[in-house]
Amino acid sequence: MKLKGIRVPHKKNTAQSVPVRVPVPKTVTIPMSMHIGRPAKPVVKRGDTVKVGQLIAEADGYISAPIHASVSGKVQKIDEITTAMGTKVAAVVIESDGLQEVSETVQPPDVHDLTTFVDAVRHSGSVGLGGAGFPTFVKFSFNNDLSVVDAVVINAAECEPYITSDTRTLLDRADEVFEGIALLKKYLKVKRYVIGIENNKPDAIAKARELAAKTDGVEVHVLPAAYPQGGEKVLVYNTLGRMIPLGGLPLDEGVVVINVTTLAFIAHYIKTGMPLVEKCLTVDGSAVKEPKNIIAPIGMSIADVLESAGGCKDDPAKVLYGGPMMGIAVPDLSAPVLKNTNAVIAMDAAEARPPRTTPCINCGACLTHCPLRLDPRAISKAYRQNDPAELKALHADLCMECGCCSYVCPAKRHLVQTNKLAKAVLREYDARQREKKEGAK
Repeated sequence: MKLKGIRVPHKKNTAQSVPVRVPVPKTVTIPMSMHIGRPAKPVVKRGDTVKVGQLIAEADGYISAPIHASVSGKVQKIDEITTAMGTKVAAVVIESDGLQEVSETVQPPDVHDLTTFVDAVRHSGSVGLGGAGFPTFVKFSFNNDLSVVDAVVINAAECEPYITSDTRTLLDRADEVFEGIALLKKYLKVKRYVIGIENNKPDAIAKARELAAKTDGVEVHVLPAAYPQGGEKVLVYNTLGRMIPLGGLPLDEGVVVINVTTLAFIAHYIKTGMPLVEKCLTVDGSAVKEPKNIIAPIGMSIADVLESAGGCKDDPAKVLYGGPMMGIAVPDLSAPVLKNTNAVIAMDAAEARPPRTTPCINCGACLTHCPLRLDPRAISKAYRQNDPAELKALHADLCMECGCCSYVCPAKRHLVQTNKLAKAVLREYDARQREKKEGAK
């Protein structure tokens, strides 16, 4: 049995583009929410002088991540901005002095056991750099019961069209990837490591195989170029043959999944003490003049990012955080680069033009191609009928919003958007159910 998916155009135009570090922008706007969980709490104020790597916001709770200055300069203000999801969040705006002075606090951490390793990852500000944005240290928090994990899957699939930033990690920072593996071996005591990578990246596969041949316990699993091969549940099944249970996590099957760039960053942080302050991202799309990979400070505006790639041929019709399948449209070009921004895709009017939507013809293509075997038709119906009990029975909350259903739908219905709305209905329903239970006690 194979988990389903779809074939999408690769458009890996920048696979041979070695990332270039862009000039320091005049200002950066660093949101306090760039991860799943609670926003960070600012520890700086207007007028404060900051240096690169200095803590500017502390984690607020367990599922949260600290945030550090990506440029040296002065805190201009603490503002409120609108995110791509439509929510409001505080943001620290720093006016750069152009010097990029490094903070005295940037020192390699003292790591000598699992506890200090997890603490170091927590203080680094690391989140999933493949797009998910989940605080990384949580994946390594096993309450010291290392027996629960027997395999680590390194996600280098990079199945979205256009994006090549993870590919460049394997080509340009392969040594740090394998240093990261050595750290996990030492502190997690896991012996088996599987690098999952699609077969449309031959140079990266060759580099990974070269180093894996010199490293005990590391396998390179070449996967068919199929979307969404990088989805956590899909990747675990297609590399290890393990089915993550409904509503479960990879840890339930003894697996830790970590993005390849996240792993390289952890190794770099342990060596240098420099927290997560910059991001390699792909700048591409039909509207971009000079597609390339760049290294940009977190908080740099999308306008500055596009300018670093020669600007746009015309005013872009749509600009996305991430790829065309799961990417989120930015509200405007002042939106900043986030920790989990792996690409900025700018589309012209022809590429961004939405297709005409027609009524469902009940062909079942959405069900056939859903990697998790959900039924988007039934979910859409239950959502229209405002039936949260039925949405729960249909497991709408398991949708990973990959967009396969919308992509294959001949009627071009907005199925993935409806799934997202259905998940919001379910969250409200579950919250009400919990309140009722609490009230009955």
